Amino acid sequence: MNDFNKYGVEIPKILLPKKGSDFKSWSVIACDQYTQDRDYWARCEKNAEGKPSCINLILPEVYLNDADKAERIAKIHKNMNEYVENGVFAPEEAEFVYIERKTAYGRVRKGLIVAIDLETYEWKPFSKALIRATEATIVDRIPPRMEIRRGAPLESPHIMLLVNDAGKELVEKSGEFAKKSEPIYETDLMENSGSIKGYAIKDGAALDSVKAALEKLYAKNTSADGSVFMFAVGDGNHSLATAKAVWDELKEKNGGVKKEDGTVSIPEGFENHNARFALTEIVNIYDDGLTFEPIHRVLFNIDAKSLVSFMEENLSGKTEIVATEEDLTKKVADSKADFGFVYENKETGKIEYALLKTDITDLAVSKLQPALDEFLKNAPMQHVCKGEVCQMVKPEIDYIHGAEEVFRLGGKDNGTSILLPPIAKDSFFSTIANNGPLPRKSFSMGEASEKRFYMECRALFN
Repeated sequence: MNDFNKYGVEIPKILLPKKGSDFKSWSVIACDQYTQDRDYWARCEKNAEGKPSCINLILPEVYLNDADKAERIAKIHKNMNEYVENGVFAPEEAEFVYIERKTAYGRVRKGLIVAIDLETYEWKPFSKALIRATEATIVDRIPPRMEIRRGAPLESPHIMLLVNDAGKELVEKSGEFAKKSEPIYETDLMENSGSIKGYAIKDGAALDSVKAALEKLYAKNTSADGSVFMFAVGDGNHSLATAKAVWDELKEKNGGVKKEDGTVSIPEGFENHNARFALTEIVNIYDDGLTFEPIHRVLFNIDAKSLVSFMEENLSGKTEIVATEEDLTKKVADSKADFGFVYENKETGKIEYALLKTDITDLAVSKLQPALDEFLKNAPMQHVCKGEVCQMVKPEIDYIHGAEEVFRLGGKDNGTSILLPPIAKDSFFSTIANNGPLPRKSFSMGEASEKRFYMECRALFN
């Protein structure tokens, strides 16, 4: 442990392919992307054919339910050992890595690669841990991922942590120091996903800047009860929960004692075990290159007027009808807590646009989704006809990206769309601190191709 452990952070021993390696073939996108697109992953495999690549060190989730999963995991562990033994990597370096990721959309996102102490992370609701989940964790998703991490010689992260840093003291300022040296890698990324540069932070003013920024953030994010909320998991929550589960399992198997609160003590000799830590990328929630988009809703087979009335009552709001989709888009976009509804008016047969104005001060979705869940729980089946075929159907909900989909689906096939306001960054952390993790499908950090690419590795189980 080092003098960063107060903040839940550790300087990792970074493994990167040796100088002269093909970094474009090496780096691939997070395993939880393109989960319905086997062709994408087949192209990645072809692009890296015959070369060292992270594609050989991960299990893309598109294959997670395939019959050969066990064989794939065994091959992954075998590949990891071979990469270590056959000189794929340069000697490990104890360093943070500052990165600049230019996406295919021209946006530049800045990040800081660190190891985080899993003893300071908790995904369970209403946690007071330094590092907390942003969205509800589905426990059933953890065991399959444990099979991959358990005993793995290496790890490479697709986890992204958010930091509440309006002053841009941590990532951005440390980058100013780091960029005084040459990058330790620079490459384009597969599948036209942009490019990435990485810079080492291992000593001197750059390292001092990281520590000073963490101390400021620690003080700023200390609550009245003494708890500190340093980081929120933006992407990869289930992967981080898996790392925590594997660490707890290791502790118990080696003499750690499970306490009443569910935590497990650290057995003697395991204080600095590599499995105690997990590589992550820290990104500032206020980063100009980080797009933070709401995920909109569409409900099928419900009575739209009943839904609007129910939401008006349960969210203590007032509804007004607006003339056009442009009006609705602007009014919702200019708010932090107003919602737009798009549906067919059964009396006129025309599409109607309704604006629900509310005084919600937390993130709007944190109040909307529980109300939707309550509505759907009691919503009656609907009599729906398609052509000459009529039947009783259950209400359904789906989650959609982009305002254009809201207007395309609203009023179509008995659909009622809900347009959500922009994600309010200034209330993001306070909402989680006060209310626990956000409901499922609350927000999206960029497009699929903008997600984190695997690059840095770290030894895990020797």
